[in-house]
Amino acid sequence: MKKIAVGVVLVASMVLLLTGCGYYFPSVYDGPTKTIYMPEWKNRTSKLGIDITLYKSLSRWFQKSQAIVLTKNRDKADLILAGEIVSIDLPSLSWSGSTITTDVKIKLGVRYILKDLKSGKVLWEVPNELWTEDYPSTTLSTAAEDRALTTIIDDLSERIYLGTLDKLRKENMSPQGSTP
Repeated sequence: MKKIAVGVVLVASMVLLLTGCGYYFPSVYDGPTKTIYMPEWKNRTSKLGIDITLYKSLSRWFQKSQAIVLTKNRDKADLILAGEIVSIDLPSLSWSGSTITTDVKIKLGVRYILKDLKSGKVLWEVPNELWTEDYPSTTLSTAAEDRALTTIIDDLSERIYLGTLDKLRKENMSPQGSTP
């Protein structure tokens, strides 16, 4: 009987702890449904197709939320998420003390903005962000370069998705973000 009582107290404590401390899952948005217009990103680099790869990666991330709908129709959207790939550096080299190349570093520069289309309010703007990924120089190939670039794009997409959810949560909690 004592074990049951301890178990009940433990379960009740966990429920109170998790619901009372403000804990939330950062990858879950449970606010009101938002429609986001997401045009294809502008590609200012010579790397063809990187804009499409990034768009597809972002789309996959946003499909994880049931309360967010992506659209290609600006007129039906609440928000716009637009971005631009401003630079790419393929590759820059790192050297060991004995002047032997050890790593190749890919750099991707981006900027993006999340804006409320109805009010014109900028919810989030990142004017200049640099992402890097290393891969061993022993695997100098376009396949290794593509894997490193894919890692950057996946990480960037996740950051944009989680950042967007965070901004929407904060907007919903603020008095200006609530709608009558």
